[in-house]
Amino acid sequence: MRLYGFNNLTKSLSFNIYDVCYAKTNRDQLEYIAYIDSQYSSDRLTNILYKLTDMIGAHVLNVSKQDYEPQGASVAFLIAETSVDRDCGGKEKQKKSSGTETPEIIVGHLDKSHITVHTYPEFHPETSIATFRVDIDIETCGHISPLHTLDYLIGSFDSDIITMDYRVRGFTRDVKGRKLFLDHEMTSIQDYIDEATLDIYNATDINVYQANMFHTRLMIKELDLSNYLFNTNAYDLSPEERERILENLRKEMIEIYSGKNVFHK
Repeated sequence: MRLYGFNNLTKSLSFNIYDVCYAKTNRDQLEYIAYIDSQYSSDRLTNILYKLTDMIGAHVLNVSKQDYEPQGASVAFLIAETSVDRDCGGKEKQKKSSGTETPEIIVGHLDKSHITVHTYPEFHPETSIATFRVDIDIETCGHISPLHTLDYLIGSFDSDIITMDYRVRGFTRDVKGRKLFLDHEMTSIQDYIDEATLDIYNATDINVYQANMFHTRLMIKELDLSNYLFNTNAYDLSPEERERILENLRKEMIEIYSGKNVFHK
């Protein structure tokens, strides 16, 4: 496909994962949060985003990262498709970087692309269920497409539920002046995920093709209880208790997957 001028399509991918865990006591829940904070610190998240940026062939211009108290972390990357710093209109502009970090990060970079990641560990003392959420947003402008990073992103986290949104905005033109609102074939986000990965998840698509908006949800099919117990050995539990915990974990996942309270009133 030959284009006239610069490809100014904006491609946005929002990638969200949830990890669900059973932490029986309040102490276990606090230790789970501490474990998650150590496993997914801003330094580790930064390394993940460096790899992701390399995969899409972009160049890092600026990095901002923050670890929060009592928990959570955020990282923001300003990236460009080439080593030349240009905006979506093709104009060269001076690089600007912020030397300050505040408890609340607001990303206001105006360039071809940016990537942000935020983590949200949480628990409720009455349910013994703790969850960890990661939000990754990739905004690109030009030929860069974030869809080819999905297998890497899924493999980088313990993903029980995954929600993905992909949208292409604006238009570009070919050499004959014809507007192009999409520069690649697209039927579903699932087309860009390895079949072996899809086999372990239930999947739902909600797509609006005429608006170039695509949404996919995944929820893990099989639960091995030993993978969901924090500071607890499955063999120390009675069969009835193991069944009850599995049921509660599955209910939690179904509510997150469906986006509504199904079992709680």
